[in-house]
Amino acid sequence: MSSQGREAEQSRVVLVTGASRFLGGYLVTRLAQNPDIERVIAVDTQSPTKDMHRRMGRAEFVLADIRNPLLGKVIRNMDVDTVVHASAVAKAPKSGSRAAMKDMNILGAMQLFAVCQKAPSVRKVVLRSSSVVYGSSAKDPAKFTEEMSARRRPTGPFARDMIEIEGYLRGLARRRSDIATTILRLAPTVGSRLPGSVSSYLTSPLVPSVLGRDARLQLLHEEDALGALERAVVGRGPSGT
Repeated sequence: MSSQGREAEQSRVVLVTGASRFLGGYLVTRLAQNPDIERVIAVDTQSPTKDMHRRMGRAEFVLADIRNPLLGKVIRNMDVDTVVHASAVAKAPKSGSRAAMKDMNILGAMQLFAVCQKAPSVRKVVLRSSSVVYGSSAKDPAKFTEEMSARRRPTGPFARDMIEIEGYLRGLARRRSDIATTILRLAPTVGSRLPGSVSSYLTSPLVPSVLGRDARLQLLHEEDALGALERAVVGRGPSGT
């Protein structure tokens, strides 16, 4: 049976990328509080805030870029069995460009999955993807299933990056059938601890809408997003999208 459908093993040593950001950081916090997980390794290119670092508890923080060969040494030396990739960025860095964003997202995922493929200890990879991969065409159905793809190829850079990253993960699953791969396509996340463009949009005195159609708007609460990620890591159910 392929890794897309087989049952995942119990996670013992978990590495989380994007650990200085909201979802990655709070996921590390939850995993560090789980006594069944022996070790939690938090990875990011920038250090977490003091409050976030304190919340991470026993988790070990590694300041590293996933494009750096150092990450491969971390995964091998610490016998990481589960990798959570949550560091893809939705916008270009302030001092960068679209090329820099693509390099971070695409090259970063390629390097990370290549390391996972070579590391015999890795048995599970969880990808925090996004519902942007479905696009936003006027011809979209009311609901998408996991097997469906965009009616029209999305034009946004983040959507294009996530489609490509998902493809790389499926490639890893084909090459390493013993690795369980899980893709979570999260809708835009909202919550009291997560201010952002979606929250600003909904709390504005005037909320603009799309002319000519009732555009689909799906939102995900921050606690539900974290709960889904945590379950994908610690759960033993079947993997897949």
